[in-house]
Amino acid sequence: MLFSFNSNKMFFLFTLFFSTLISISSNSWLGCWIGLEINLLSFIPLISNPNNLLNSEASLKYFLTQSIASINFLFSILLNMFILKNFFFNNFFSILINSSLLMKMGSTPFHFWFPNIMEGLSWMNCFILMTWQKISPMILLSYYFNMNFLMIIMIFNVLIGAFGGFNQTSLRKLMAFSSINNLGWMISSLIISENLWMLYFFIYSFLILIMCFLFYMLNIFYINQMFNYNINFYIKISIMINFLSLGGLPPFLGFFPKWMVINYLILNKFYIMTFIFIMMSLIMLIFYIRIIYSSFMFFSFKFKWFKIYTKNNFFIYINFFSFISLLGMIFSTLFFF
Repeated sequence: MLFSFNSNKMFFLFTLFFSTLISISSNSWLGCWIGLEINLLSFIPLISNPNNLLNSEASLKYFLTQSIASINFLFSILLNMFILKNFFFNNFFSILINSSLLMKMGSTPFHFWFPNIMEGLSWMNCFILMTWQKISPMILLSYYFNMNFLMIIMIFNVLIGAFGGFNQTSLRKLMAFSSINNLGWMISSLIISENLWMLYFFIYSFLILIMCFLFYMLNIFYINQMFNYNINFYIKISIMINFLSLGGLPPFLGFFPKWMVINYLILNKFYIMTFIFIMMSLIMLIFYIRIIYSSFMFFSFKFKWFKIYTKNNFFIYINFFSFISLLGMIFSTLFFF
């Protein structure tokens, strides 16, 4: 199972879920901070495992970085309450609050902890860290953002996400840099409208879930494992479709939210930013294709004792979801009249 579903894990999953709801539905900054703290304290028991040193190290690193971000956040909101408002201080506070929230979600320039921690997690925890843990910081960011500051952050996110994944052999680190890259797109969609952000986030989470689930089922953590495994052909096709969709290649589902973001950016005359976003998406596709290439082109002998249970229902569901991803643009036409 993805989780050993004992009562402790279930309790912490429950509090993880509710802490996000507390954070985003709170009507004061202090309430938001409390929600973020409960979220932090419920995620650490999920990732720490006494039998695995990498997990324990990841949980400690996660605790330290998140507590620093929380202290910064609390410090900013208290300063905001006490100091008289004027234009300079408003700018200063918005940058302080934005920075602490960006650190919470692993955005540039506070991204250094993110790939390191991802390396020590199981695939299910990687999925939670890449998707659910970003919800509350992003929604809090939408309440009080500094436009100029976030524009710079978006461009850096996209650049570092694309160039950071080049020399990586670990799939978890690759997915971490992919997440940093997508964060740039997500912040831009958040600035445009919350509905667009929700659409982007939902599609991104859907694709990440399929990828993490596939890697979990095949027990793959590094690129070189992709060609050691003589994977079933349908699974190879599924991996290819989902990676190309995650990269934002036109006929697939992942292109649709990126297309909408590009449309809005061009309408608002952000031509240079649009150019950078598109170019970096192409670089992301290069290292996605590297992974796909290694699973398609290399062939290893099939051992009699080595079996992947492709008759398993899970793989039928995965292929069904890949089919949705493949027909993504047909679904997307329903949004336009």
